[in-house]
Amino acid sequence: MRPSGRAQNELRQIKLTRYYTKHAEGSVLVEFGDTKVICNATIEDKVPRFLKGTGKGWVTAEYGMLPRSTGQRMGREAAQGKQGGRTMEIQRLIGRSLRAVVDMQALGERSITIDCDVIQADGGTRTASITGGYVALVQCFKWMQKSGMIKELPLLDSVAAVSCGIYNGVPLLDLDYPEDSEAEVDANFVITGTGGIIEIQGTAEQKPFSETDFTALLALAKKGIADLTAMQQSVIAAL
Repeated sequence: MRPSGRAQNELRQIKLTRYYTKHAEGSVLVEFGDTKVICNATIEDKVPRFLKGTGKGWVTAEYGMLPRSTGQRMGREAAQGKQGGRTMEIQRLIGRSLRAVVDMQALGERSITIDCDVIQADGGTRTASITGGYVALVQCFKWMQKSGMIKELPLLDSVAAVSCGIYNGVPLLDLDYPEDSEAEVDANFVITGTGGIIEIQGTAEQKPFSETDFTALLALAKKGIADLTAMQQSVIAAL
């Protein structure tokens, strides 16, 4: 029995609230159970120096956690004068996951930044950020389309992410914090709507895991991504 009472292949309750803030071109509150992340998309008419004159755009991401998003207060990284290694690793993951499904030539020389701010953490903040960030990105593209900036949405595919792990010897989908903190194996899967793998992060916390274990985790991840993709498309259809 999982601490939450969920089945082995069951996601937490997922919710995607569109138009969550009023100023951003794309804005989504994504909830994976008790994990809650605000994802805002911002369009700017500029690109990094290495893309100037190429006609190609850019998609990037920034990630952060509010001080009381966790059980004990975290110090603000801005007050410390620098971002931590975990923060930089996660925001790079979010950025490259979203770039993998965007046609940069069709976007044109513009940049979109996805800001992912964790307001409550209970495991899986990076996977929630990618899943919600994609919906915020599409909302931004639709805003651009309505504004006459682009004719077609510059999308190659959709993308979502989910965690899987082995807890008490059992492969599980979508770990919450009580499971994640004690898992023997912890993995994150970033997969497109058509089944393409963008990234897999997997770690044995205690002893090495087998190829059979990995195959079981991948099967769970594919099931979870299919469910998440259906939820994303339902929300996007209403934009």
